[in-house]
Amino acid sequence: MLVDFWFKTSGTWINVITVVIGTIVGVSLRQKLPSRIKQIIPQGIGLLTLWLGISMTEELSNVEVNRVPGVILGLIAIALGGALGEWWGLEEKLNGIGDWLQKHLRHSGQFTEGFVATSILFCVGPVALIGSINNGLLGDNTLLVLKAMMDGFASIPFASRYGIGVGFSSLVIIIYQGGVSLLAGVFATGMDNPETDPRLLLITGIGGLMILGIGLNLLEIAKVRVASFLPALVIAPILYQLIAWF
Repeated sequence: MLVDFWFKTSGTWINVITVVIGTIVGVSLRQKLPSRIKQIIPQGIGLLTLWLGISMTEELSNVEVNRVPGVILGLIAIALGGALGEWWGLEEKLNGIGDWLQKHLRHSGQFTEGFVATSILFCVGPVALIGSINNGLLGDNTLLVLKAMMDGFASIPFASRYGIGVGFSSLVIIIYQGGVSLLAGVFATGMDNPETDPRLLLITGIGGLMILGIGLNLLEIAKVRVASFLPALVIAPILYQLIAWF
C-alpha cells in the first residue's frame, strides 16, 4: 500500500522538497542581498511570470466546440468564476489561511503575500495538472520532477522577498497535486490523451490568465484578486461539455 502511494504521488513529494529547499536558501540570502537586488529579482520573476501566462493563454485559441471558440468559453468561465469567487470570498479566505499561519508562527513580514502568490503560481498550470494525472495513472513523475526543479529555483527569489510564507505553499502543493494524482483514475478515464484534451487546454488557458494576474501584482502594475478566479478552472470544462451536448 505504501509503495503504491509513493508510486502515484512521488512527483508531488519531490516538488515539496525543492520548494522547501528553495525557501530556505532564499530566506538565508534575504539579509545579505542589497535592497536594489531584492527589488530587481521579483521584477525579473514578474516579467517571466507574464511570459508564462501569455504562453498558457494561447491554448484558448486551440479549442473550439460547436463553432464556439475557446476564447469565448474562457471569457465566460473567467467572468462567472470571478463573480462566484467574490461571492464566496475566496481571496479573503485564502489570505485568511496565510494570516492564521503567520499568527500562530508569530512570523513578521509579507507572509500572506508570499503564501498566496506562490500557492497559485505553483499549482495553476498545465504541468501541475497533466503531470499529476500522469503520475497517478502511470507512475510517470517526469513532468512533476521538471516542475519541481523550476519551482525550487523560483522559490529562492520569492522567499528572499516574501520570507517563509513561500515554503508553506508546499502544503497547497500536497493537497492539490497529491489529490489530483490519487484521483486521476476517476477523473481521467474518459480522456484519450490528457495533453490534447480540449477541457484541459481550456483549464491551461484560464490558468494562464490567472498567472498573468500574478505577474501584474509582482510588478506592482495592478492589484488583481487572482484567487477569486479559481472557480473558473472548474467552470470551463463543465461549460465545454454542456455546449458539446447541444
